[in-house]
Amino acid sequence: MSELRKGSRSPGPPDPDAAVLRAGQGRNLVLATFAFAVTFWAWNLIGPLAATYNRQLGLTPTQTSLLVAIPVLVGALGRIPVGVLADRFGGRRMFAAVCFVSIIPVLFVGWSDSYGWLLFWGFLLGIPGTSFAIGIPFVNAWYEPARRGFATGVFGAGMGGTALSAFFTPRLVEAFGRPATHVLMAAVLALTGVLMLGASRNSPRWSPATAPALPRMRDAMRIKATWQCSFLYAVTFGGFVAFSTYLPALLENAYRFAQTEAGLRTAGFSIAAVLSRPLGGTLSDRLGAVRVLLISFGGVALMAIVLIFHPPVEVPAGLSFVLMAFFLGLGTGGVFALVAKLVEPAKVGTVTGLVGAAGGLGGYFPPLVMGAVYSATGTYAIGYVLLAITAAAALLYTWRAFRQVTGGT
Repeated sequence: MSELRKGSRSPGPPDPDAAVLRAGQGRNLVLATFAFAVTFWAWNLIGPLAATYNRQLGLTPTQTSLLVAIPVLVGALGRIPVGVLADRFGGRRMFAAVCFVSIIPVLFVGWSDSYGWLLFWGFLLGIPGTSFAIGIPFVNAWYEPARRGFATGVFGAGMGGTALSAFFTPRLVEAFGRPATHVLMAAVLALTGVLMLGASRNSPRWSPATAPALPRMRDAMRIKATWQCSFLYAVTFGGFVAFSTYLPALLENAYRFAQTEAGLRTAGFSIAAVLSRPLGGTLSDRLGAVRVLLISFGGVALMAIVLIFHPPVEVPAGLSFVLMAFFLGLGTGGVFALVAKLVEPAKVGTVTGLVGAAGGLGGYFPPLVMGAVYSATGTYAIGYVLLAITAAAALLYTWRAFRQVTGGT
Protein backbone atom coordinates (compact mmCIF):
# COMPACT_ATOMS: atom_id res chain seq x y z
CA MET A 1 0.00 0.00 0.00
CA SER A 2 2.83 2.32 0.89
CA GLU A 3 4.49 1.42 -2.42
CA LEU A 4 1.28 2.20 -4.24
CA ARG A 5 1.09 5.59 -2.56
CA LYS A 6 4.74 6.18 -3.25
CA GLY A 7 4.41 5.33 -6.94
CA SER A 8 1.13 7.16 -7.53
CA ARG A 9 1.12 10.70 -8.91
CA SER A 10 -1.16 13.41 -7.76
CA PRO A 11 -2.76 15.40 -10.57
CA GLY A 12 -1.61 18.54 -8.75
CA PRO A 13 -3.53 21.74 -8.11
CA PRO A 14 -5.38 23.36 -11.02
CA ASP A 15 -3.69 26.19 -12.84
CA PRO A 16 -5.09 29.38 -11.24
CA ASP A 17 -4.33 31.38 -14.37
CA ALA A 18 -6.54 29.11 -16.48
CA ALA A 19 -9.60 29.86 -14.35
CA VAL A 20 -8.90 33.59 -14.44
CA LEU A 21 -8.45 33.46 -18.21
CA ARG A 22 -11.75 31.69 -18.75
CA ALA A 23 -13.55 34.17 -16.48
CA GLY A 24 -12.01 37.27 -18.06
CA GLN A 25 -11.73 36.46 -21.75
CA GLY A 26 -15.17 37.53 -22.87
CA ARG A 27 -15.39 40.68 -20.76
CA ASN A 28 -11.99 42.01 -21.76
CA LEU A 29 -12.49 41.16 -25.43
CA VAL A 30 -15.78 43.10 -25.43
CA LEU A 31 -14.24 46.08 -23.63
CA ALA A 32 -11.25 46.20 -25.97
CA THR A 33 -13.50 45.96 -29.03
CA PHE A 34 -15.70 48.77 -27.71
CA ALA A 35 -12.70 51.02 -27.03
CA PHE A 36 -11.33 50.24 -30.47
CA ALA A 37 -14.65 51.19 -32.08
CA VAL A 38 -14.84 54.49 -30.19
CA THR A 39 -11.28 55.50 -31.06
CA PHE A 40 -11.80 54.54 -34.70
CA TRP A 41 -14.90 56.73 -34.80
CA ALA A 42 -12.78 59.60 -33.53
CA TRP A 43 -10.06 58.78 -36.06
CA ASN A 44 -12.55 59.03 -38.93
CA LEU A 45 -14.30 62.28 -38.01
CA ILE A 46 -13.03 64.22 -41.04
CA GLY A 47 -13.82 61.86 -43.93
CA PRO A 48 -17.63 61.81 -43.59
CA LEU A 49 -17.68 65.63 -43.60
CA ALA A 50 -15.61 66.05 -46.77
CA ALA A 51 -18.50 67.71 -48.61
CA THR A 52 -18.97 70.20 -45.76
CA TYR A 53 -15.32 71.22 -45.85
CA ASN A 54 -15.46 71.45 -49.66
CA ARG A 55 -18.36 73.90 -49.50
CA GLN A 56 -17.05 75.98 -46.60
CA LEU A 57 -13.42 76.23 -47.72
CA GLY A 58 -13.66 75.81 -51.51
CA LEU A 59 -11.24 72.86 -51.61
CA THR A 60 -9.94 71.10 -54.70
CA PRO A 61 -10.17 67.27 -54.91
CA THR A 62 -6.45 67.05 -54.11
CA GLN A 63 -6.81 69.29 -51.03
CA THR A 64 -9.78 67.21 -49.87
CA SER A 65 -7.76 64.00 -50.32
CA LEU A 66 -4.91 65.40 -48.22
CA LEU A 67 -7.29 66.52 -45.47
CA VAL A 68 -8.95 63.10 -45.37
CA ALA A 69 -5.65 61.21 -45.47
CA ILE A 70 -3.64 63.22 -42.92
CA PRO A 71 -5.07 61.52 -39.77
CA VAL A 72 -4.21 58.18 -41.33
CA LEU A 73 -0.52 59.11 -41.43
CA VAL A 74 -0.13 59.61 -37.67
CA GLY A 75 -2.51 56.74 -36.97
CA ALA A 76 -0.12 54.57 -38.97
CA LEU A 77 3.29 55.74 -37.80
CA GLY A 78 2.08 56.18 -34.22
CA ARG A 79 1.33 52.48 -33.96
CA ILE A 80 5.04 51.69 -33.80
CA PRO A 81 5.78 53.49 -30.49
CA VAL A 82 2.30 52.69 -29.13
CA GLY A 83 2.86 48.98 -29.79
CA VAL A 84 6.15 49.17 -27.90
CA LEU A 85 4.46 51.02 -25.02
CA ALA A 86 1.66 48.42 -24.95
CA ASP A 87 4.27 45.72 -24.37
CA ARG A 88 5.71 47.80 -21.53
CA PHE A 89 2.62 49.20 -19.77
CA GLY A 90 -0.19 46.86 -20.81
CA GLY A 91 -3.39 47.37 -22.75
CA ARG A 92 -5.49 48.60 -19.84
CA ARG A 93 -3.46 51.74 -19.19
CA MET A 94 -2.60 52.35 -22.83
CA PHE A 95 -6.23 52.23 -24.00
CA ALA A 96 -7.13 54.79 -21.35
CA ALA A 97 -4.16 57.02 -22.22
CA VAL A 98 -5.00 57.08 -25.94
CA CYS A 99 -8.65 57.91 -25.19
CA PHE A 100 -7.70 60.82 -22.92
CA VAL A 101 -5.03 62.27 -25.22
CA SER A 102 -7.34 62.01 -28.25
CA ILE A 103 -9.82 64.42 -26.66
CA ILE A 104 -7.62 67.43 -27.53
CA PRO A 105 -7.43 67.01 -31.33
CA VAL A 106 -11.08 65.92 -31.49
CA LEU A 107 -12.17 69.19 -29.89
CA PHE A 108 -9.91 71.41 -31.97
CA VAL A 109 -10.88 69.78 -35.27
CA GLY A 110 -14.44 70.68 -34.38
CA TRP A 111 -13.51 74.27 -33.59
CA SER A 112 -11.20 74.90 -36.60
CA ASP A 113 -12.46 76.93 -39.55
CA SER A 114 -9.35 77.24 -41.72
CA TYR A 115 -7.69 74.65 -43.93
CA GLY A 116 -4.31 75.10 -42.23
CA TRP A 117 -5.63 74.49 -38.73
CA LEU A 118 -7.70 71.55 -39.93
CA LEU A 119 -4.55 69.97 -41.37
CA PHE A 120 -2.66 70.57 -38.12
CA TRP A 121 -5.30 69.18 -35.78
CA GLY A 122 -6.23 66.50 -38.32
CA PHE A 123 -2.60 65.37 -38.15
CA LEU A 124 -2.95 64.89 -34.39
CA LEU A 125 -6.34 63.24 -34.93
CA GLY A 126 -4.29 60.25 -35.97
CA ILE A 127 -3.65 59.49 -32.27
CA PRO A 128 -6.87 57.51 -31.73
CA GLY A 129 -5.98 55.44 -34.79
CA THR A 130 -3.02 53.99 -32.89
CA SER A 131 -5.30 51.99 -30.57
CA PHE A 132 -5.11 48.96 -32.84
CA ALA A 133 -1.52 48.32 -31.74
CA ILE A 134 -2.77 48.16 -28.14
CA GLY A 135 -5.67 45.81 -28.64
CA ILE A 136 -4.00 43.00 -30.58
CA PRO A 137 -1.43 42.07 -27.89
CA PHE A 138 -4.05 42.77 -25.19
CA VAL A 139 -6.54 40.20 -26.51
CA ASN A 140 -3.82 37.78 -27.66
CA ALA A 141 -2.64 37.47 -24.08
CA TRP A 142 -6.14 36.51 -22.94
CA TYR A 143 -6.57 33.64 -25.43
CA GLU A 144 -4.84 30.37 -26.12
CA PRO A 145 -3.08 30.07 -29.51
CA ALA A 146 -5.83 27.96 -31.09
CA ARG A 147 -8.40 30.74 -30.53
CA ARG A 148 -6.33 33.82 -31.23
CA GLY A 149 -7.58 34.08 -34.79
CA PHE A 150 -11.11 34.27 -33.41
CA ALA A 151 -10.12 36.78 -30.70
CA THR A 152 -8.21 39.13 -32.96
CA GLY A 153 -10.97 38.87 -35.55
CA VAL A 154 -13.64 39.87 -33.06
CA PHE A 155 -11.47 42.70 -31.73
CA GLY A 156 -10.83 43.84 -35.28
CA ALA A 157 -14.56 44.26 -35.75
CA GLY A 158 -14.09 47.42 -33.72
CA MET A 159 -12.97 49.03 -36.95
CA GLY A 160 -16.72 49.37 -37.39
CA GLY A 161 -16.19 52.68 -35.62
CA THR A 162 -15.60 53.99 -39.14
CA ALA A 163 -19.10 52.82 -40.08
CA LEU A 164 -20.55 54.54 -37.03
CA SER A 165 -18.75 57.73 -38.00
CA ALA A 166 -19.84 57.53 -41.64
CA PHE A 167 -23.49 57.07 -40.65
CA PHE A 168 -23.86 59.24 -37.55
CA THR A 169 -21.33 62.06 -37.87
CA PRO A 170 -23.04 63.86 -40.82
CA ARG A 171 -26.43 63.49 -39.13
CA LEU A 172 -25.17 64.77 -35.79
CA VAL A 173 -23.58 67.75 -37.52
CA GLU A 174 -26.85 68.54 -39.28
CA ALA A 175 -28.75 68.31 -36.00
CA PHE A 176 -26.35 69.99 -33.56
CA GLY A 177 -23.55 71.58 -35.56
CA ARG A 178 -19.92 70.56 -35.98
CA PRO A 179 -18.50 71.95 -32.67
CA ALA A 180 -21.19 70.27 -30.55
CA THR A 181 -20.71 66.96 -32.38
CA HIS A 182 -17.00 67.00 -31.59
CA VAL A 183 -17.66 67.88 -27.95
CA LEU A 184 -19.97 64.85 -27.77
CA MET A 185 -17.23 62.66 -29.25
CA ALA A 186 -14.74 64.02 -26.71
CA ALA A 187 -17.12 63.12 -23.88
CA VAL A 188 -17.49 59.57 -25.23
CA LEU A 189 -13.70 59.23 -25.35
CA ALA A 190 -13.41 60.40 -21.73
CA LEU A 191 -16.03 57.90 -20.57
CA THR A 192 -14.33 55.12 -22.53
CA GLY A 193 -10.98 55.89 -20.91
CA VAL A 194 -12.53 55.73 -17.46
CA LEU A 195 -14.30 52.47 -18.36
CA MET A 196 -11.06 50.84 -19.51
CA LEU A 197 -9.25 51.88 -16.33
CA GLY A 198 -12.03 50.67 -14.07
CA ALA A 199 -13.38 47.56 -15.78
CA SER A 200 -10.67 46.03 -17.99
CA ARG A 201 -7.75 43.93 -16.78
CA ASN A 202 -4.51 42.74 -18.32
CA SER A 203 -4.24 38.99 -18.76
CA PRO A 204 -2.60 37.15 -15.83
CA ARG A 205 -0.22 35.66 -18.40
CA TRP A 206 0.89 39.09 -19.61
CA SER A 207 4.12 40.43 -18.19
CA PRO A 208 5.62 43.82 -18.98
CA ALA A 209 8.51 43.95 -21.42
CA THR A 210 11.44 45.46 -19.56
CA ALA A 211 14.02 45.47 -22.35
CA PRO A 212 14.79 48.85 -23.95
CA ALA A 213 12.44 49.79 -26.78
CA LEU A 214 14.93 50.22 -29.62
CA PRO A 215 16.51 46.75 -29.25
CA ARG A 216 13.01 45.23 -29.15
CA MET A 217 12.10 47.05 -32.33
CA ARG A 218 15.31 45.88 -33.97
CA ASP A 219 14.55 42.32 -32.90
CA ALA A 220 11.03 42.59 -34.32
CA MET A 221 12.37 43.95 -37.59
CA ARG A 222 14.70 40.96 -37.90
CA ILE A 223 11.71 38.63 -37.91
CA LYS A 224 10.83 37.72 -41.48
CA ALA A 225 7.13 37.45 -40.63
CA THR A 226 7.10 41.13 -39.61
CA TRP A 227 7.90 42.26 -43.15
CA GLN A 228 5.72 39.66 -44.81
CA CYS A 229 2.67 40.52 -42.73
CA SER A 230 3.35 44.24 -43.07
CA PHE A 231 3.00 43.99 -46.84
CA LEU A 232 -0.16 41.88 -46.63
CA TYR A 233 -1.73 44.20 -44.06
CA ALA A 234 -0.85 47.28 -46.09
CA VAL A 235 -3.04 45.86 -48.85
CA THR A 236 -5.94 44.54 -46.74
CA PHE A 237 -6.31 47.03 -43.91
CA GLY A 238 -4.85 49.83 -46.00
CA GLY A 239 -7.52 49.19 -48.60
CA PHE A 240 -10.22 49.26 -45.95
CA VAL A 241 -8.97 52.51 -44.41
CA ALA A 242 -8.56 54.16 -47.80
CA PHE A 243 -12.10 53.37 -48.87
CA SER A 244 -13.73 54.05 -45.50
CA THR A 245 -12.15 57.53 -45.35
CA TYR A 246 -12.29 58.53 -49.04
CA LEU A 247 -15.44 56.72 -50.20
CA PRO A 248 -17.79 59.59 -49.22
CA ALA A 249 -15.86 61.97 -51.48
CA LEU A 250 -15.59 59.34 -54.22
CA LEU A 251 -19.35 58.69 -54.22
CA GLU A 252 -20.12 62.39 -54.24
CA ASN A 253 -17.78 62.96 -57.19
CA ALA A 254 -18.51 59.87 -59.25
CA TYR A 255 -22.21 59.31 -58.52
CA ARG A 256 -23.35 62.74 -57.27
CA PHE A 257 -24.67 61.54 -53.92
CA ALA A 258 -25.51 64.00 -51.16
CA GLN A 259 -23.27 63.91 -48.08
CA THR A 260 -25.72 61.92 -45.93
CA GLU A 261 -26.43 59.45 -48.76
CA ALA A 262 -22.70 58.92 -49.33
CA GLY A 263 -22.26 58.45 -45.58
CA LEU A 264 -24.97 55.81 -45.49
CA ARG A 265 -23.34 53.83 -48.28
CA THR A 266 -19.92 54.19 -46.71
CA ALA A 267 -21.36 52.84 -43.47
CA GLY A 268 -22.62 49.83 -45.42
CA PHE A 269 -19.13 49.33 -46.85
CA SER A 270 -17.57 49.45 -43.39
CA ILE A 271 -20.15 47.12 -41.86
CA ALA A 272 -19.42 44.49 -44.52
CA ALA A 273 -15.71 44.60 -43.62
CA VAL A 274 -16.49 44.60 -39.90
CA LEU A 275 -18.63 41.47 -40.17
CA SER A 276 -16.13 39.62 -42.34
CA ARG A 277 -13.07 40.37 -40.19
CA PRO A 278 -13.98 37.99 -37.33
CA LEU A 279 -15.06 35.50 -39.99
CA GLY A 280 -11.60 35.80 -41.51
CA GLY A 281 -10.00 35.13 -38.13
CA THR A 282 -12.24 32.16 -37.37
CA LEU A 283 -11.76 30.63 -40.82
CA SER A 284 -8.01 31.10 -40.40
CA ASP A 285 -8.13 28.98 -37.23
CA ARG A 286 -9.94 26.22 -39.15
CA LEU A 287 -8.71 26.43 -42.75
CA GLY A 288 -5.43 28.29 -42.41
CA ALA A 289 -4.69 31.97 -42.83
CA VAL A 290 -3.04 31.48 -46.22
CA ARG A 291 -6.20 30.12 -47.81
CA VAL A 292 -8.21 32.99 -46.35
CA LEU A 293 -5.74 35.54 -47.71
CA LEU A 294 -5.76 33.99 -51.19
CA ILE A 295 -9.55 34.28 -51.27
CA SER A 296 -9.33 37.86 -50.00
CA PHE A 297 -6.84 39.12 -52.58
CA GLY A 298 -8.56 37.32 -55.43
CA GLY A 299 -11.89 38.86 -54.51
CA VAL A 300 -10.46 42.37 -54.18
CA ALA A 301 -8.78 42.14 -57.60
CA LEU A 302 -12.01 40.96 -59.21
CA MET A 303 -14.12 43.73 -57.67
CA ALA A 304 -11.56 46.37 -58.68
CA ILE A 305 -11.77 45.16 -62.28
CA VAL A 306 -15.56 45.55 -62.20
CA LEU A 307 -15.29 49.11 -60.87
CA ILE A 308 -12.80 50.16 -63.57
CA PHE A 309 -15.70 50.42 -66.01
CA HIS A 310 -17.72 52.83 -63.81
CA PRO A 311 -20.79 50.55 -63.63
CA PRO A 312 -24.26 51.86 -62.76
CA VAL A 313 -24.88 52.76 -59.14
CA GLU A 314 -26.25 50.22 -56.64
CA VAL A 315 -25.96 47.17 -58.94
CA PRO A 316 -23.31 46.35 -59.86
CA ALA A 317 -21.32 49.29 -58.41
CA GLY A 318 -22.82 49.23 -54.90
CA LEU A 319 -22.67 45.45 -54.74
CA SER A 320 -19.03 45.54 -55.89
CA PHE A 321 -18.08 47.99 -53.13
CA VAL A 322 -19.78 45.82 -50.50
CA LEU A 323 -18.11 42.65 -51.77
CA MET A 324 -14.75 44.43 -51.87
CA ALA A 325 -15.24 45.41 -48.23
CA PHE A 326 -16.11 41.80 -47.42
CA PHE A 327 -12.92 40.50 -49.03
CA LEU A 328 -10.77 43.19 -47.39
CA GLY A 329 -12.26 42.31 -44.01
CA LEU A 330 -11.49 38.62 -44.53
CA GLY A 331 -7.90 39.56 -45.28
CA THR A 332 -7.45 41.73 -42.19
CA GLY A 333 -8.64 38.85 -40.03
CA GLY A 334 -6.31 36.47 -41.85
CA VAL A 335 -3.19 38.60 -41.46
CA PHE A 336 -3.31 38.80 -37.68
CA ALA A 337 -4.21 35.15 -37.37
CA LEU A 338 -0.92 34.65 -39.23
CA VAL A 339 0.91 37.03 -36.87
CA ALA A 340 -0.43 35.17 -33.82
CA LYS A 341 0.87 31.86 -35.21
CA LEU A 342 4.27 33.05 -36.43
CA VAL A 343 5.34 35.46 -33.66
CA GLU A 344 6.01 34.59 -30.02
CA PRO A 345 3.60 36.32 -27.57
CA ALA A 346 6.28 38.49 -25.92
CA LYS A 347 6.97 40.19 -29.25
CA VAL A 348 3.41 40.45 -30.55
CA GLY A 349 2.90 44.04 -29.35
CA THR A 350 6.03 45.35 -31.04
CA VAL A 351 5.39 43.37 -34.24
CA THR A 352 1.76 44.49 -34.19
CA GLY A 353 2.89 48.11 -34.02
CA LEU A 354 5.09 47.65 -37.09
CA VAL A 355 2.50 45.67 -39.04
CA GLY A 356 -0.27 48.05 -38.00
CA ALA A 357 1.84 51.00 -39.13
CA ALA A 358 2.24 49.38 -42.53
CA GLY A 359 -1.53 48.89 -42.70
CA GLY A 360 -2.17 52.51 -41.84
CA LEU A 361 0.38 53.72 -44.39
CA GLY A 362 -1.33 51.48 -46.91
CA GLY A 363 -4.45 53.56 -46.29
CA TYR A 364 -2.65 56.90 -46.49
CA PHE A 365 -1.56 56.93 -50.11
CA PRO A 366 -4.65 55.68 -52.05
CA PRO A 367 -6.84 58.73 -51.23
CA LEU A 368 -4.04 60.98 -52.47
CA VAL A 369 -3.71 58.91 -55.63
CA MET A 370 -7.48 58.84 -56.18
CA GLY A 371 -7.75 62.59 -55.71
CA ALA A 372 -4.91 63.25 -58.15
CA VAL A 373 -6.32 60.78 -60.69
CA TYR A 374 -9.77 62.33 -60.52
CA SER A 375 -8.37 65.87 -60.84
CA ALA A 376 -6.36 64.85 -63.91
CA THR A 377 -8.84 62.59 -65.72
CA GLY A 378 -12.31 63.18 -64.24
CA THR A 379 -12.59 59.45 -63.50
CA TYR A 380 -11.24 56.95 -60.97
CA ALA A 381 -10.50 54.17 -63.49
CA ILE A 382 -6.71 54.38 -63.23
CA GLY A 383 -6.93 54.12 -59.44
CA TYR A 384 -8.96 50.90 -59.72
CA VAL A 385 -6.44 49.50 -62.20
CA LEU A 386 -3.66 50.10 -59.68
CA LEU A 387 -5.73 48.44 -56.95
CA ALA A 388 -6.36 45.36 -59.11
CA ILE A 389 -2.64 45.06 -59.88
CA THR A 390 -1.69 45.44 -56.21
CA ALA A 391 -4.20 42.80 -55.06
CA ALA A 392 -3.02 40.38 -57.75
CA ALA A 393 0.60 40.92 -56.70
CA ALA A 394 -0.34 40.26 -53.05
CA LEU A 395 -2.13 37.06 -54.06
CA LEU A 396 0.90 35.79 -55.97
CA TYR A 397 3.25 36.71 -53.13
CA THR A 398 1.08 34.98 -50.51
CA TRP A 399 0.93 31.81 -52.57
CA ARG A 400 4.68 31.71 -53.15
CA ALA A 401 5.85 32.83 -49.70
CA PHE A 402 3.62 30.60 -47.58
CA ARG A 403 2.90 27.52 -49.68
CA GLN A 404 5.41 25.54 -47.58
CA VAL A 405 3.89 26.57 -44.24
CA THR A 406 2.60 23.54 -42.34
CA GLY A 407 -1.16 23.33 -42.08
CA GLY A 408 -1.78 26.24 -44.40
CA THR A 409 -1.34 28.79 -41.64
